[in-house]
Amino acid sequence: MTSVDDARYLALRARDARFDGSFFTGVTSTGIYCRPVCSVRVPRRENCRFFELAAQAEHAGFRPCLRCRPELAPQALVWSSQDASGILLRQALRMLDAPENWSDVEGGAVIDWLAGRLGVTDRHVRRIFSVALGISPLQYLQTRRLLAAKQLLTDTTLPITQVALSSGFRSVRNFNAAFLQHYALRPSQLRKDGGESGDGDAVQSHVIRLGWRPPYDVQAMLGFLGTRAIASLEQLEAAPPKGMPGMRRTLRMGDGAKAASGWFDVRFDEASARLLLTVSDSLLPVLPALIARVRAMFDLDADLGVIDGVLAPFFRAGEGMRVPGAADGFELAVRAVLGQQITVAAARTLAQRLVQAFGEPVATPWPELSRLFPTADALTHASGDALGALGIVRQRQQAIKAIAAATAEGRLRLQPGEDPEATMAALRELPGIGDWTAQYIAMRALRWPDAFPAGDVALQSALGIARGTNAAHAARDALTASQVWRPWRSYAVMRIWAGLARP
Repeated sequence: MTSVDDARYLALRARDARFDGSFFTGVTSTGIYCRPVCSVRVPRRENCRFFELAAQAEHAGFRPCLRCRPELAPQALVWSSQDASGILLRQALRMLDAPENWSDVEGGAVIDWLAGRLGVTDRHVRRIFSVALGISPLQYLQTRRLLAAKQLLTDTTLPITQVALSSGFRSVRNFNAAFLQHYALRPSQLRKDGGESGDGDAVQSHVIRLGWRPPYDVQAMLGFLGTRAIASLEQLEAAPPKGMPGMRRTLRMGDGAKAASGWFDVRFDEASARLLLTVSDSLLPVLPALIARVRAMFDLDADLGVIDGVLAPFFRAGEGMRVPGAADGFELAVRAVLGQQITVAAARTLAQRLVQAFGEPVATPWPELSRLFPTADALTHASGDALGALGIVRQRQQAIKAIAAATAEGRLRLQPGEDPEATMAALRELPGIGDWTAQYIAMRALRWPDAFPAGDVALQSALGIARGTNAAHAARDALTASQVWRPWRSYAVMRIWAGLARP
């Protein structure tokens, strides 16, 4: 028994939601592992084993609790070390967390796939997982797939075949075998017996529950997104007269034969610290990937306790403030370019014109939501005259077309899990993309917690850098001063923009 485990047991006894997803408890007397917020009777201390990751608990032979449902918990960041191996491990985990990647690897090929993406040897990949986590990449990936499938089986009416394929399994046979081996259940049994959400709610078809760790400043998140909302694409309800605050929007995912388009709606259930996600039937085939995007978009996995431990001395407030992400990385990049050196309102106007001119129509239950954001291919082939007629100046036209071409050709991947430094370097090589835009894209699209657009005037002012200072010197001074906020400078940026920095 360690002091860390003793503290975890106290959190378990208190059912403290601030620790949800930060650890899991394996109960030796039942063979089940649970979230700290589980409503079952608290087990005796000697019967508890604690794990940082669900994959570690499953590797140790424990099965997920059907009441608290570990798949609903926010993801935990693994901070094994700050050396090169630790950085590689975190990058590898983010790649394995992305459902878009699950169908790219099969069986033992996951190690070769990771090694190729990370630029290291397969032996090194095995070593960093074994030393830091005590599990293999395949064991981690298998748990992510199975828990995703478990959520689809419980919260949707998708056919089991579609659940298997959507969760990255190549066949229903492999899916059934993995489910039986790990959970001692057939998928059909879980669907039949899993009609309880664990908190007394009736499960509604296609309403997905996504947990977060409190605190969460919902109004700050919706306020940021609301001032940037594009008509016909997004609709915010920050303070509805009845019901829960939230937003809805249209979205296209994937391309070619795998493309799917439709809409989703999110509602903040603040009392239960969870987001309720409703999706159109057309997006159900890509539901695991959509869930991951929504978690990133609303920063549901942030551990504010850790972040505030670094930032609290420098800010008057900010409890619960998250970093807004993006529903689509390419869309965010285009919107960032449109916002260069103009007001948020002016950038929103340009984005609305772009959507009306090049976005495809889409059917939704709401007349206000009627279009999709333009595809990379559409903007690659857009003429300068057509873009210019929308009020987009030539420099930004070139930047948008360059980002679109790089994205369409697969040279640029703007999604969580990508190497932020390498991606920002690739962005800065494109015409019209400077460091501010690259850092902003890294902060919101790549979900890099340590992005810092040092050239931002508001940041420089908050750091006491006098106006009129040489631009290069001011950016350098801001970068130096920001080191005390690492590795959470993206969160510091959000608090400064909200006017929360101490004078």
